[in-house]
Amino acid sequence: MFGLAALPLALTVDRQTNGLTRPFFGFVSDKIGRESTMAIAFLMEAAAVTLMVLFRDNALVFVILSGVVFFGWGEIFSLFPSTLTDIFGVKHATTNYGWLYVAQGVGSILGGPLAALLRVQTGSWLPVFAIVIAMDALTGILALAVLKPMRRAYIASKASRVLKRSGYRFA
Repeated sequence: MFGLAALPLALTVDRQTNGLTRPFFGFVSDKIGRESTMAIAFLMEAAAVTLMVLFRDNALVFVILSGVVFFGWGEIFSLFPSTLTDIFGVKHATTNYGWLYVAQGVGSILGGPLAALLRVQTGSWLPVFAIVIAMDALTGILALAVLKPMRRAYIASKASRVLKRSGYRFA
């Protein structure tokens, strides 16, 4: 493609889109909310991986869609820390975010071998990609159905405590 092998070109595009995603999704979340932004990013990833599987013989589609996948994936680095603090407060924010990173590390260590094992057991990478697509879609849905109400309840309870401390009387 353009005189380049598709994989190195895709890796270059992936690095660029992954860098652009953080300020972009931070800006979007300021406009429409963190959970809605997460839903868009994860559902966009699910759609991109689905299209990658469907058009897996097309190098141009692979390069473009792998960039889209990494564009959606990078939002976790701009939205997860702030969402974590929104829900659980600032008192233990560093510890909580540390555990989030530990979970990412464990996932990255176990994900590759488990994916390879599934590929060996099934003889195909398609079940691995099906799981990725399903988990991306589920995460997008959970961002709206679970995370949004959870965060809203936390913020409301925090506002209530602040108002009570200020002497505000509820009717």
